[in-house]
Amino acid sequence: FPKKGLESVGVGRQWCGRLGKVDNCQIGVFLGYISNREHTLVDARLYLQKDWTRDQARRKKCHVPKSVRFRTATQMAVDLLRERSAGLPHGWVVADDEFGRPGWFRRKLQQMGERYVLDVPSNTLVRDLQAPTPARKHKRGRAPKVRFTTSSAWQEKVPPKQWERIHIRDGTKGPLVVLAARTRVQTRGNKKPEWLIVTKTDSKTPEYRYGLSNADEDVTLKEQVHVANARYWIEDCFERAKGKVGLDH
Repeated sequence: FPKKGLESVGVGRQWCGRLGKVDNCQIGVFLGYISNREHTLVDARLYLQKDWTRDQARRKKCHVPKSVRFRTATQMAVDLLRERSAGLPHGWVVADDEFGRPGWFRRKLQQMGERYVLDVPSNTLVRDLQAPTPARKHKRGRAPKVRFTTSSAWQEKVPPKQWERIHIRDGTKGPLVVLAARTRVQTRGNKKPEWLIVTKTDSKTPEYRYGLSNADEDVTLKEQVHVANARYWIEDCFERAKGKVGLDH
């Protein structure tokens, strides 16, 4: 489990059950809690697709209240955090790349005073704020800035010595160890600096994960990586719910 002081709330979207065909799948947005002692799901919202909310016959048959309107998964996540996170002592918010991708969601967490480590896709565009500034071609005009590049392109240029080896936890197949690197970046649509965190498995064919964090500069890479991996316990919550109480039925 996460070390004491790394308590986190996690947001996730999960299939709740399939009623016949794919068109009738139920999807939920969940809020989970991870402490150094246990982990559990604490709240949920049923996600209604936009075309479902516009189908008056289906709404009536399913007894959907008139007040219910279409809301994206990220909007529902904000609602859950506002309503429940205050009663859950935590230092971080974690979520997968569906929630990390929208810049507005990260800005909203910042406004709410939340620290986050959110997964993002490998093609997320970032400007490396720690890279050398390009030389001026002309004396006049604005000073040139480092160009935006994808997160995956940035990690390809990370020198071998810059990767930090971090032990995550002991698993059934041995210790889980990853290699990690980070840099301060600016993303499109978000002027405030964030950390780009990249981890890769220690194997011949590494698996990469990318994340963004608004943590202060005095927060270590090791702490951020441990927080990012706390999301594993949210996935474990889903597996336990499916196996023990039929979440997927």
